[in-house]
Amino acid sequence: MADILMPKATAVWLIDNTTLTFGQVAEFCGLHHLEVKGIADGDVAENMRGVDPVSGGELTREEIQKAEEDPDYHMQVAASKIAHIPQPKRKGSRYTPVARRADKPDAIAWFIRNHPEVTDPQISKLIGTTKSTITNVRDKTHWNSTEIKPVDPVTAGLCTQIELDEVIAKAASRRRKMDQQQAAETEGPGLAPAETAERAAEPEVENKPELSANDVFSAFKD
Repeated sequence: MADILMPKATAVWLIDNTTLTFGQVAEFCGLHHLEVKGIADGDVAENMRGVDPVSGGELTREEIQKAEEDPDYHMQVAASKIAHIPQPKRKGSRYTPVARRADKPDAIAWFIRNHPEVTDPQISKLIGTTKSTITNVRDKTHWNSTEIKPVDPVTAGLCTQIELDEVIAKAASRRRKMDQQQAAETEGPGLAPAETAERAAEPEVENKPELSANDVFSAFKD
């Protein structure tokens, strides 16, 4: 599986700009071939903008040409030119370029529609927005509500695919635990076995000694 920064967005670009097979695109992007077919059909990654892997240095034109000429060819990821440069850890709040700030409401709408399990603090931290903005988008009281359209935050350039996947995975795990705990609390005590219930419903009969004929007639003797 290739280590692609934005696999779905890359798959969108390859489908739109090359004649590669679904299998080749799936293998290069690390996706399932049915997921790639869904992208081609418009059922997956709707409204997602494609990302050019060539300009991003992840793939070369020569590799694409070889793969287009041979459906069995396996494309190789281009060697990174900056892999040896250590990346500094980000400190403090996320900075978003002015040109990208208008995309935040679209990203919030995408979370609300596709991943309601992600909490507002998670969304706020991931894309660098405020809780009030999230609330306004959810309640449709945002000043630009009529123009807001759900857009993948990765495609909008507000975070990386790795960061998005990590947030979604954490939210999904926490949601499963909450659902399991809630189910356990609502189940309550179990029902008693049917045999036990039947025995409880039957009245107890007092064991009395049997009377003989002599005992009965003796009561009438003087």
